[in-house]
Amino acid sequence: MEAVEEAGHARKNGIKIQDVLDHRYAADLAEANTLGIDIGSRQAKAVLIADGVVYTAITASEVDQQETANRLVKKLHRASGLPVSQIDHAVSTGYGRITLAFDAFDSTSITEISCHAIGAHVLDPETRTIIDIGGQDSKAIRIDPSNGRVLEFVMNDKCAAGTGRFLEKVAELLGIPVEEMGNRSLRSEKRAEISSQCVVFGESEVISLKARGTLVEDIAAGIHFASARRVRNLVNRVGLAPKLVFTGGVSKNLGMKHALEEAIGQSISVGRFDLVYAGALGAAALAQRVVSGTGVAA
Repeated sequence: MEAVEEAGHARKNGIKIQDVLDHRYAADLAEANTLGIDIGSRQAKAVLIADGVVYTAITASEVDQQETANRLVKKLHRASGLPVSQIDHAVSTGYGRITLAFDAFDSTSITEISCHAIGAHVLDPETRTIIDIGGQDSKAIRIDPSNGRVLEFVMNDKCAAGTGRFLEKVAELLGIPVEEMGNRSLRSEKRAEISSQCVVFGESEVISLKARGTLVEDIAAGIHFASARRVRNLVNRVGLAPKLVFTGGVSKNLGMKHALEEAIGQSISVGRFDLVYAGALGAAALAQRVVSGTGVAA
């Protein structure tokens, strides 16, 4: 699933760094040309910080993860005009991070937990709790607001319920594009009750509800809330502390955001940057630390 690249108002398709990052980090993270690449299970994202501008790129994750990463680098080169030889350092993260290597620049591999934490932190240092929902897993992360380091995290990667892949499957059953699921759920006037926490049984419930003539909007709302309940359990395990942010591929889904806020009882902070790119942004920020010699997060 190819997503539309984010457009900005600075050089070509970039966004001025001071319009993205918190003022406490904007100057420090503009000193080198660094790249963050987040190879997820469904989508791959990249962020380039160069000459005081932030550039983004996104593409579908393919079996050949190096080819996926190379495609992102080419997109960023076209967007920025920066020769790849002028990239000072890159950090890779996500499922495919350990398989990546580049000839034109040095790179380091760091876990997606740390990268999402740093990405959220440099955008808003007041962030304390992160919900990250991707293609095949979901996470709750609690971070230290003084430096963005991870204090505790819980991940659900054993069951696809509530993840992007599960929402894609439900959208197929409902006969609508997955991009419409969230907005359709917000139109519901009578949310369907989805009792199962299991993908297989959840799909069976959707089929049964559809056969009974339940509105698509009501089924979509029920699915989102059932997924949110599952994520709430993760948040309860790490301990909720405001500010709360929502990162990952599913963060663009307004229906899921609404369901999470209702299930958890806490509003989700909305920033100036698309948090689909939070992991890649954190990776680019950590690459800046490598260049400066201040080290990286564990």
